[in-house]
Amino acid sequence: IVLNMKNKHITNKNKIQMLSQLPLHKKNFQIRVFIFLILIIFSFTSIIIRLSFVKMSLNEEYYVKALELWTRNAPVEGARGNIYDRNGKLIVGSVLTPTVICIPSQVTNKELVASDLARILDVDTNAILKHLNKHVSVEIIKPSARRITVEEASSISKLRHKGIYVVADTTRYYPYDTLLAHTIGIVGSDNQGLSGIEYKYDSYLKGEKGGINIYTDAHGTNIGDLTSYYVDAKSGNDIYLTIDLDIQISLERVLNNASIRYDPEEISALVMDPKTSEILAMASYPTFSPSNYQEYPESLYNRNLPIWSNYEPGSVFKIVTYSAGLEEKKFRMDEIFYDPGYKIVSGVRIKDWKAGGHGRETFLEVIQNSCNPGFMEIGERLGVSTLFKYIKDYGFGVKSGIDIVGESSGILFKEENVGPVELATSSFGQGNSVTMLQLVNATSAAVNGGILNKPFIVSKIMDEDNIILENKKTEIRRVISEETSKDMRYALECVASLGTARSSYIPNYRVGGKTGTAQVVVDGKYQSGSYILSFVGIAPMNNPELVVMIAMKNAKNTIQYGGVVVAPMVKEVLMDALTIKNIPPQTGGIAKSKLYWYDLSNVIVNNHIGTYVKDLPKYGKYNFKIIGNGEKVLEQIPESGEEIIEGGYVLIYT
Repeated sequence: IVLNMKNKHITNKNKIQMLSQLPLHKKNFQIRVFIFLILIIFSFTSIIIRLSFVKMSLNEEYYVKALELWTRNAPVEGARGNIYDRNGKLIVGSVLTPTVICIPSQVTNKELVASDLARILDVDTNAILKHLNKHVSVEIIKPSARRITVEEASSISKLRHKGIYVVADTTRYYPYDTLLAHTIGIVGSDNQGLSGIEYKYDSYLKGEKGGINIYTDAHGTNIGDLTSYYVDAKSGNDIYLTIDLDIQISLERVLNNASIRYDPEEISALVMDPKTSEILAMASYPTFSPSNYQEYPESLYNRNLPIWSNYEPGSVFKIVTYSAGLEEKKFRMDEIFYDPGYKIVSGVRIKDWKAGGHGRETFLEVIQNSCNPGFMEIGERLGVSTLFKYIKDYGFGVKSGIDIVGESSGILFKEENVGPVELATSSFGQGNSVTMLQLVNATSAAVNGGILNKPFIVSKIMDEDNIILENKKTEIRRVISEETSKDMRYALECVASLGTARSSYIPNYRVGGKTGTAQVVVDGKYQSGSYILSFVGIAPMNNPELVVMIAMKNAKNTIQYGGVVVAPMVKEVLMDALTIKNIPPQTGGIAKSKLYWYDLSNVIVNNHIGTYVKDLPKYGKYNFKIIGNGEKVLEQIPESGEEIIEGGYVLIYT
């Protein structure tokens, strides 16, 4: 090429001859120049080809990547899905609580902006300024401007400060505050579920984020020929529970009254449909407010007592022993048994709850009177392997599989360690630890025809139009025959009409149940004077639709019997629930026997609205809990004309 530039008339042959005649160092130089020029031509050709390919084939892809580099996203949270009861009544929702974000590089007068925001939000100016001075593309001004009121957001928007943006955000809304708190659970600051249903179903409930996309260059200046755009946030899926909100309200009102009257250490309660094992209501006391859960100890809001707490059940457990004995034909209900007030087992004298015993009685009266020696006799006739077979068939010793977190499995004796004494105590509810959920589900199986079902609390999950998950009745196993279940319904109705649970009797309705009084165990030792009082009630006994259980730990200033303290509470819940479910009165029930000394009657609440607090009756058949400092009564719960247990409390709002 160099030779051609010097002499265009030289032939190729002459060129070669001339090159061959050049000195060696000149030849090497010419070759290197030649190779270098070839490489340059190849490189430029490759670049041109590549640019042409990018321009024609990858234009859209690289344009999108460029937009990503220029985009500043102002995030918009998708609202969490709502939680409803079985009838579509809202239990938990979400409300608009806007959030302020900034693009620091766009804020020109940071001191002025910080001062204006601080004034509206009533915070220190430095709390805002530290966010405006950050070297980031987008900054959320939190916590000062996170989830503020709509009024505050409107005031900030009207300032029209450059680089300040107000975006949508949501906060959980609890129309009933503490209602169902342990079951629903809590939501963290970033809208993630932390416990209960909020945690278990977080992936369904949480929404998809959207946002405002703003185009700026590396210095934060808006790119004028590109228009910002908004991406819609998507709300989460809605959950429908098996809970009946009206029954839940009734249950928690009863527990609240009991907490005022008895000042117990804790109360747990559960309402179940025995035919399907759907949870209709569930509560733990003391309770908390999910919207302010940080103000409570973690041990409080992380324990859903009906599914978490293990305890020795006491006499409520006798339902298991009695039904097993009937199924195995180890006794007849009309068979005679004599109770001297104790039973000697392997040299150990185990006493009945009643001093002196019940004397001569039938085995039907054994369950009516909750006679411990009678149940020890049934357990002895069954034997270890048979009794524990039924205990396990009823679902004790394992988790039920309910669709919320935090369930315990309980603790059973190992069969190889069960001697005559352990067999005797197991038969009347001591030694083994269970959960309330297990007890209620076992009771449901005993009266529903003999089928143990899997408990559940989530009915269905829906998006805008479709059901994406649905739970239905799931049978686990048959435990007892339909005939034995029919006998159990009759026996438990006798307990409520003629036996230890007469205070749960409801006129014109067929009610059954079983009382329980169990000593509290701490570090393997029974605590003197420390009891768990419980009662499980069923209605109506000709066609059970409700099983209600309440257990109270360490009630104060009262006689320590479940039939005296807790059975009337269950009666209140049953009376409300029967009305709520429109269950008509029944005929053919067992008439209630006359009142015993420990039976309590119902009294009708008078109208106290408009009365001066100082004029409220000082002595009467019920008590008052005054809420507020006013002189005059504005509201009362229960309302005038409703019934409460004698000695109960009426809440007075001044």
